[in-house]
Amino acid sequence: MRALVFDEGLKAVDMPIPKRGRGEALIRVSLVGICNTDIEVTRGYLAYKGIMGHEFVGRVEEADDADLIGKRVVGEINIVCGECQMCRGGNPRHCDNVKAMGINGWQGCFADYVVLPERNLHVVPDLVSDRQAVFTEPLAAGIEVLEQVHILPTDLVAVIGDGKLGLLTAQAIHASGHDVVVLGKHEKKLKIAESTGMDVSFVGEFTERVDVAVDCTGNASGIETAMAIVRPKGTIVLKSTFHKGIPVNLTPVVRNEITCVGSRCGPFPPALRLLEKETVSTEPLIDAIFSADQMTDAFEAACTRGSLKILMDFRA
Repeated sequence: MRALVFDEGLKAVDMPIPKRGRGEALIRVSLVGICNTDIEVTRGYLAYKGIMGHEFVGRVEEADDADLIGKRVVGEINIVCGECQMCRGGNPRHCDNVKAMGINGWQGCFADYVVLPERNLHVVPDLVSDRQAVFTEPLAAGIEVLEQVHILPTDLVAVIGDGKLGLLTAQAIHASGHDVVVLGKHEKKLKIAESTGMDVSFVGEFTERVDVAVDCTGNASGIETAMAIVRPKGTIVLKSTFHKGIPVNLTPVVRNEITCVGSRCGPFPPALRLLEKETVSTEPLIDAIFSADQMTDAFEAACTRGSLKILMDFRA
């Protein structure tokens, strides 16, 4: 099978189809999406080596659960043990032995086939296209903000960052009836946010105070912007992951009694419902679709400054 591997460099290789274990499914991959975390992996994030990727939609070819065979699915990226204190306590995403597909200890989905535990899979509704379904994982990560932070009807939320995750997170929060302003640096991307009914502003021109600031910039400077615009007693949500950070003066957090919340993966079922109802717009986020035979070209395009979502098509 075709696969995109990172091991002291990025390379497209031919590999055997993986074997599934008990309770696992073999999935024929259809579409995959490249995200900023994938790019950070190539910069040394978590020292991962192996098949890359964690955003996909595909069809189950083999599984112990016969009802799954032939179904279109998306998959949660965290593979957990189910036995540690965190798993038993209802917090499996923070499993003491967690592995993450294409990021830490588990082969990714940038390949013709991927294996995942059956419990990680969610069947895609018929009304949701592959081009929508491939956004389920990052959209779920945006929805997680609503799971973690109680946002009042009168609160103003700023999403900092006009990239893929920022635009999806902003739409998820806005879909719940909250006032959202998207702060970014790219006119084209801000227009996408504006077309969905949200307010927008260039980062350096925004002068208001907000109740909740969500950093989706993907770089270490995002928290500084968040600290500059959040009101005293407000909340900062950090969603950016990157290989190397920078020194940050956290005195404003102490002085203004700011609550800081780390935020990672989120729930798939509400993400799929938003996609099914077309409450969230994903099509404008697609910059280009490459064939699986152009994997390295696709990744290079994703690394281009200012790019939005690059997809790879494994259906041919």
